[in-house]
Amino acid sequence: AQQGRVREKTYGKQKIYFADQEQLPAASDAELRGLDGEIAARSAQLQALLQSCRHMEAELKDLNGSMTTPEMVKEIEALRKDCASYTEKLERIKSAANHVTPEEKEKVCQEQQLYRREWRRRKRMVWAGGSVLALLGRAPHSPSHAPSRQATELLDAILEGYPKSKKQFFEEVGIETDEEHGVVLPAAL
Repeated sequence: AQQGRVREKTYGKQKIYFADQEQLPAASDAELRGLDGEIAARSAQLQALLQSCRHMEAELKDLNGSMTTPEMVKEIEALRKDCASYTEKLERIKSAANHVTPEEKEKVCQEQQLYRREWRRRKRMVWAGGSVLALLGRAPHSPSHAPSRQATELLDAILEGYPKSKKQFFEEVGIETDEEHGVVLPAAL
């Protein structure tokens, strides 16, 4: 600083030293334009390198997520074993002598639908009609047995004023349901 090569500035108790720029040669406009061009070229080169790095990082992430060759070989072997077992199972099924024809299958499906409809109809009729009519002292074969909707409304009206639960009411009256015997209506095919 005493020789004049660097300058000194004091800020409170701190001293800052910096190069004396008056001793540096002044750059011409042509040199400044050249430096600006070089900065632009280096900036473009930096952007290209950054893009290349991002591309390589994405590729590395894909490669890290994919299977290695030994893992791929194991996977292929497992798939071949599965394929062989399925082929064997298919051959056993094809060679079986007790095939069901499409006509037989359709007949069984239609019968099952018919029986399900009948089960539902009878269940509604017996549950709603017969149970309530038995409460009223009428025989199940009486002419008023048919309107099950009225019987259901009557049962609902009785249960509305009944102090116990529906299950307890059924026990007292002697009504048995499919549910308490574990019987479930089979699903349609």
